[in-house]
Amino acid sequence: MKNISITAFINTIFIIAFMAILTTFWLFISWDKERHVIYEKQRYTVMADAFLSGLQFSPSKKQLDKLYRYFKVDSVKSQEDKLDIVNNAKLLYVKESSFGRVRIFVTKKAKYIYVQNYGYNLMLKDKKPKKYNQEIALFLLGLVSSIMVFIYVTLMGKLLPLRRLNREVKAFGDGNLDIELKNYGNDEIGKIAKSFDVAIKSIKQHINSKNLFMRNMMHELKTPITKGRIVVETLEDEEDREILIRAFDRMNEIITELAQVEKITSKNVQHCIERVKFSTIVRGAKSLLLDQDESIIEDYEDFEIQADVRLLTVALKNLLDNGIKFSKNHKVTIKADKQKIEIISQSEALKEPLEYYIEPFSQGEKKVHGYGLGLYIVKSILDIHHYAFRYRHDGKNSIFSILLKK
Repeated sequence: MKNISITAFINTIFIIAFMAILTTFWLFISWDKERHVIYEKQRYTVMADAFLSGLQFSPSKKQLDKLYRYFKVDSVKSQEDKLDIVNNAKLLYVKESSFGRVRIFVTKKAKYIYVQNYGYNLMLKDKKPKKYNQEIALFLLGLVSSIMVFIYVTLMGKLLPLRRLNREVKAFGDGNLDIELKNYGNDEIGKIAKSFDVAIKSIKQHINSKNLFMRNMMHELKTPITKGRIVVETLEDEEDREILIRAFDRMNEIITELAQVEKITSKNVQHCIERVKFSTIVRGAKSLLLDQDESIIEDYEDFEIQADVRLLTVALKNLLDNGIKFSKNHKVTIKADKQKIEIISQSEALKEPLEYYIEPFSQGEKKVHGYGLGLYIVKSILDIHHYAFRYRHDGKNSIFSILLKK
């Protein structure tokens, strides 16, 4: 029951309650009907015995009237009415004895007791009021059902704002920071909406502040790095110049990677997923690597995949770049089909599990270029595409795999 939605839970409760009410009323009506049949049979038996035993003593009109009042019956005088009842009414009950015969007939309007005795031929109309137990039960069923429907509709109406709130929370989770949670009332849902609205505005403010800080920081760092790089070129000591150039290049790379991380992980960025040839992704990655064509071996037959070309190109470029840097022969092989993409290089096995390296700012070998953001960017891009990222070592080669089947 923990994982069931509130709507489904309420629907289940009301269905169970309604079925229980229907079952209760059905049992009551069935029981009342059986009880009424038994009661009528007993009444007509007593009535038959009374009239048959009384009529054999030739009762006077006053005595008959007394019997009529006692059993709440009235005499049918018309012979035509008697014949019509005997011929057309439904026979409900018959009792015969040595004193005569009693038959009970039923029509849509009433029940009739036909007493035949020596010298007597009485047709009596039963005047006892009809019991309205079933009608009352059906009325109560309708009333209770109406109340339950009213309560159900009211509850579901109360849940409508919760559904709307759920949609807006999902929109916020998808990156829409411009939603405003208004007109939710002052009940518990309204209070939650107000609190969430305050949280959204606070988060939006923090994100805007972070983005502004990142842009300003990267802009401010780019200028001194560029100037420093130019000044370093004028140094006469070649060894010092190479060390400083490498340091400035590293700083420039990390700023570029930080910009990539900010764009990739931002929820406001709309990703363009389309069908594209895998060879297009490879060409794009190779163009980003610059002058590395000889280090990349392509071993695949071209095929189409669903991807954001720009993002998947960056992910493949990072994997190729890492493969070349860590490879003993500075070469990397691309194997791919519709199931997976593999980047293979001759290198030592990773010292830590893959999860360690896809955390931001973790790195394998300090002496090798790499700042811990490359694989983090790869994992972030693959998560956007819902592709799995795997690593294995076969004793000679390190193999990074992208599983294309979601």
